[in-house]
Order: sequence, then structure tokens, then C-alpha cells
Amino acid sequence: MNPLVQSRIIEIGLSILDAMKKMDQEKVKLLLVFDSGQFRSILTIGDIQRAIIRGVDLSSPVGDILSGNKVYAYTSDSADDIRRKMRGLRAECMPVLDGKGELVDVLFWNDVFGKDQKPEKPGLDLPVVIMAGGKGTRLKPLTNVIPKPLVPIGDRTILEEIMERFVNAGCSKFYLMVNYKSDMIRFFLRQLDGRYDISVLQEDEPLGTIGSVALLKGKLDKPFFVSNCDILIDQDFRDVYAYHRENRNDITVITALQSIRIPYGVIETGHDGLMTALKEKPEHSYQINTGVYLLNPSLIDEIPEGTFFHITDLMDKVRARGGRVGCFPVSGNAWKDMGQWHEYLKMLDVL
Repeated sequence: MNPLVQSRIIEIGLSILDAMKKMDQEKVKLLLVFDSGQFRSILTIGDIQRAIIRGVDLSSPVGDILSGNKVYAYTSDSADDIRRKMRGLRAECMPVLDGKGELVDVLFWNDVFGKDQKPEKPGLDLPVVIMAGGKGTRLKPLTNVIPKPLVPIGDRTILEEIMERFVNAGCSKFYLMVNYKSDMIRFFLRQLDGRYDISVLQEDEPLGTIGSVALLKGKLDKPFFVSNCDILIDQDFRDVYAYHRENRNDITVITALQSIRIPYGVIETGHDGLMTALKEKPEHSYQINTGVYLLNPSLIDEIPEGTFFHITDLMDKVRARGGRVGCFPVSGNAWKDMGQWHEYLKMLDVL
């Protein structure tokens, strides 16, 4: 069997959490689910994300969340039929089944269309606000010399890497909130030869994680992304916007799934200290705030001008008035944080 196919195979009883870990390990977003040697379905990262949003227990088997609405290619399909299906789904790979529903082949996008032709999706055309005013104290002494947005990641700066991810989703207008070493940032932007449409807004003093967005009052009339300047997200932002719109959220927070395994047997006790349960090396999963958000434009008016104000303050304000703060989950490996030295060095190894 093709090693690329073999690496995507999981059993139907595997937990949802372990399936997500498998995707991270193989750097794929689609797995092939088998039941005792019989092909059953495909499992996508979208299936897992929707399950998390519904509150499904991550220890549940993947068989509980398999969808019956998947599209497959069949041996009776022509080559043009298969190409049309793959292009319509923008599928990274396509299982080919025979008349009995048995898997006979798996076609990969690069093999069908070539490496240079990427799946096309309609562009978002939403503004992106990048919070680039911080001092980057956790990356000292490097940030004593250069501001955090200009810290290099391979051949580009972290700022360029962040913008490229949004450009790939069809976003073209950027607002850069600056403060620390802003002159150096402005000079660097002039060297980019107009590759990005960037408006730079200056904080006179630090205004927290969202306070400077008040400077955009009257400038935006559509939902907009807000991103910290020290993280990278491997996620199609079009899916985030679809979730935001369908759920009528005021704010959508992109969260990353993080798991912590306790390396001991954990004992639970009850009355008189009697043991009620023993769990061997339990694993707990949490959704972590990644620092990337999607906000409705009306929220700009709820941010006080010239005041130190955090995104958490805005979330509390929205929830207190009955608004909706939704969470869109990504896998742990889909979130890269450059804020600390060891994370920065890990990021360099990945890119």
C-alpha cells in the first residue's frame, strides 16, 4: 500500500483526541477510517472541529462523529468526473471505491492537478488588524534591538508570515497598530515595495490587547480579524468566518486544543477519605486562546478611546449584555506561538 495512504489510516474506535493528534503528526487534515479492515468513511479536521463546537467528549470514538454525507470517487467515474469532484470539494485527497464500497485507490491533489495548481476558494476580502505595539519583553535581548514584528522567521519577518496567511484567504487590507520602535517598523514597511495594503496607526501609549482598535472608529463597516503579532495559525480563515456568520457571533475566538497528561495514577476520594475512583495517567484537554479573533464592526464603538483595554474586557462586556462570544478550535500543532524563546526556536524548526 502507498505509504501516504497507510499513514492516514485509523480504526473506527480511535478517540477523537487521538485522531487529531494523528493529523498533527502526519501534517494532514483528512484520515481514512477503517473498521476491522473494511473502509468505513473519511474523517476531516472539519468533522472534529464541529464535534468540539457541539461539546462532544474528545475521548469518544471517531465512529460517533462520522458523517454519511461524504463524497467519493468510484471506479465507474471518468477521469473528468473525479477531477470535477476533487475541484468542487478542494479535496487534498479522494478515496476511490468500487461498486461494493470497498476502497481500491486514493488519489492525491498533486497527482491529479500537479503541485503548482492549488485548490481555489473564494476570497474573504475582510480587513485584518495586527497588534504590533508591544515590546516583546519575553524575547529580550533580541527585542532590545528590533521590534517583535520584525523578528525573522526564515527569510521573512513574523509580520510578513502573518499577513501571508491572511492573503491566502483573500484578505488584502491590513491595519498595523504600532508603538514600540514604530519608526523602525515604518522604515521596514517602505522597503516592501507596496506588496501589502497597510495603514499604520500609532498608539501614543500602550492601550492593552484591543484598546488601540478604538482608533478605527468610523473606518470599518464589515467583520474584521484581529491578530497578535507573535503567533501563526495554520487554518483556513474562510472556515472561521463561515462559523462566525452562521452562528451570528459578535466575537469569534480561535482556540487551540491543548492536552495535559498527568504522569501518575489520580485518586478520587469521597466521605471519610474513602477512594471512589482511580484513573491511571489521565489526560485533560483545554481550549487555549490563540490571540486571533474575528469581530463585528459594531464592537469598535464599545472600546473606550484612549483607555487601556484588553480583549478579555471586551469579551466580558459582550457577554454581560447577552452577546455571543464563539470559539473556533484548531489543533495544538496548528498554533505556533513566538512569544517565548523556546517557542520561537520551535517555530524556526517548523518553517
